[in-house]
Amino acid sequence: VGVIRGNRDTSGRIIGLRADMDALPIVEATDAPWASTKPGMMHACGHDGHTTMLLGAARHLAESRAFDGTVIVIFQPAEEGGAGAKAMSDDGLLKQVPLQEVYGMHNKPGLPLGQFAIAAGPIMGSVDEIRIRVEGEGGHAALPHNTVDPMTVTAAIIQAVQSIVSRNIDPLKSAVISLTTIHGGDAFNVIPPVIKLTGTVRTLDPSVRDQVEVRLRKTVENVAQAFDAKAEIDYIRMYPVT
Repeated sequence: VGVIRGNRDTSGRIIGLRADMDALPIVEATDAPWASTKPGMMHACGHDGHTTMLLGAARHLAESRAFDGTVIVIFQPAEEGGAGAKAMSDDGLLKQVPLQEVYGMHNKPGLPLGQFAIAAGPIMGSVDEIRIRVEGEGGHAALPHNTVDPMTVTAAIIQAVQSIVSRNIDPLKSAVISLTTIHGGDAFNVIPPVIKLTGTVRTLDPSVRDQVEVRLRKTVENVAQAFDAKAEIDYIRMYPVT
């Protein structure tokens, strides 16, 4: 957190400018001169750009001081899943500094240079994590009748989950359910006993968020039961709607 005081202070206004700092567990393969130097970690999702923009603004304001009041520059860590804003708030930032306004922004590739986009109401969806464990009975792939194949169950669950948004959510509202990883099995001729899936849910309305969680639990558990298998889902609520 940096404090930059203007060359006059007749208004008593204190304004915050906020940017996020973070890295993601991604291998950077850009060969760019600013590429990450730490293997397996990358400043993706615009974080290094946001930090650079706020540093540039801080340098300009500190050099010119041509404003009335005080500017607080806030470099917030752990934006991507670590709840860094909450941590800074819990540390007492907003009590120590009585900010009247705070401005933050996120880069948006495709928006024309020099333009900004704003919106009233929700602008970014809530972020939830899904972890699904499908348990059947493994066995030899040549004898599937002696198994409860979790691969088949998983395929049915994936198809059924895709119907939740189209068949259960009000068409004038929105939700996104994406299953993104599947892990299970070690051999081409062995049916595994367990398959694990992960994914994410994005919504713009708390009631829709609740509805999606209920439908996911029922769908995953009951589809598995129809195949004489067992499925458990962990629905992990992370960030709320922006």
